[in-house]
Amino acid sequence: MGIVRSADDDVESGVVGAGGGGEVTAPLLLRDDRKEDADAKIQVEEEVDSCGRGRGGSLSMVLLSTAVAVCGSFEFGTCVGYSAPTQSGIVDEVGLSISGFAIFGSILTIGAMIGAVTSGRLADFLGRKMTMRISATICIFGWLFIHFAKGATMLYFGRTMLGYSTGILSYVVPVFVAEIAPKDLRGGLATSNQLLICSGSSATYIVGALVAWRNLVFVGIMPCLLLLAGLPFIPESPRWLANVGREKEFRTSLQKLRGENVDTSEEAIEIKEYIESLQTFPKARIQDFFLSKNIYAVTVGVGLMIFQQLGGINGVGFYASSIFTSAGFSGKLGTILIGIIQIPITLFGAILMDRSGRRVLLMVSASGTFLGCFMTGISFYLKAHGLFPEWVPALALSGILVYIGAYSIGMGPVPWVVMSEIFSINMKATGGSLVTLVSWLGSFAISYSFSFLMDWSSAGTFFMFSAASLATILFVARLVPETKGRTLEEIQDTLNSRR
Repeated sequence: MGIVRSADDDVESGVVGAGGGGEVTAPLLLRDDRKEDADAKIQVEEEVDSCGRGRGGSLSMVLLSTAVAVCGSFEFGTCVGYSAPTQSGIVDEVGLSISGFAIFGSILTIGAMIGAVTSGRLADFLGRKMTMRISATICIFGWLFIHFAKGATMLYFGRTMLGYSTGILSYVVPVFVAEIAPKDLRGGLATSNQLLICSGSSATYIVGALVAWRNLVFVGIMPCLLLLAGLPFIPESPRWLANVGREKEFRTSLQKLRGENVDTSEEAIEIKEYIESLQTFPKARIQDFFLSKNIYAVTVGVGLMIFQQLGGINGVGFYASSIFTSAGFSGKLGTILIGIIQIPITLFGAILMDRSGRRVLLMVSASGTFLGCFMTGISFYLKAHGLFPEWVPALALSGILVYIGAYSIGMGPVPWVVMSEIFSINMKATGGSLVTLVSWLGSFAISYSFSFLMDWSSAGTFFMFSAASLATILFVARLVPETKGRTLEEIQDTLNSRR
């Protein structure tokens, strides 16, 4: 999408309009003409560490802003996980058939596809904070439709609203976190997106086993309320403010995020110069994806999302209980164990993100998902041929837990982190929407076809997923760049050099 600009009055009122290739209304940095004390400046620069913090600075605002934003990620998790523990209650009370409930579960992805298409443009036009605010409000109404539903129509409508909101949140949350974080902490903070998605999903599994399906709705409403309550207390993305020419707010936001006593001039100049270099770019169009300067980023972003879904995560997640039951293990216990291991392993991945790097985590994760799927496939192969029946439940359980653990440490969070880093500012909206749409299309395809694949061959299904994991390793090794420890502008320089 092109540079967004506004008239002078609109800038002051906070209203912006979309424009392609327009100029920023004012320079992003208008430095005081008064001579600065050279010794004082040198002292401040020496106090700035590798994370962009001075000794007097603080990461408290970055952490607070991330914590508020990832309430949207928790909401994402509750929406995805809601259908798993509620099937029997909804079917019995509302009278849905099994196929009707399948529609209820999968229609979330339809709404999410629509949200994905509009997410980038909304975030660019309205800002990251306003987009999250709108999404949270829509989510609340979606949950209320489900809570008060008397029939299938209200259930489907509410679920579609939830899907639309999660489609937007799945884009805007990681982008916002990436844009506010210091470069050396960006990967770890961005991984909190996946951590909170896992937490939301686990919460619905656990609470859903204890309360009725209508009351489980309040687990989904709570993060929306927290998000709405927290947004007024955090700054807008400084990169978005710079992009729309709101210079004063840009400088204020960056200063709040880096600390009161930190000299942010160098980072601000870097952001300004990069955005000003994009002013001559026309409004992003679909055909721009195929230009030499963009095709590499598109290939990496779309490719990672395709391989993420081909690995079978949504089939395993949606049908975990039935997988365990088919293998002769307790479905309820198996899903609880999944919920237990997801959170600590994802947290461990967040710690490793900015230490080991994106590429290493992706390849280690894909190797683990290959092993987990292969073990699960072997268990179903043994069962189908009547071999070692006493091994089947333990092997299936071990395979699924290895798969979920490996996915949570890398293939779950890292593609979203990379997506938020690799697109230039003028292509971020359109490119991010495309990548998010591909992810939801893959989610729908896998979740819808999984039961048919399992009827065809349970072992064959998991062997196919394991083969996709092997292909993922090759894709990452060949094409995915390392973005650890680099500013977003430095990443663009690297991508441009590979054209």
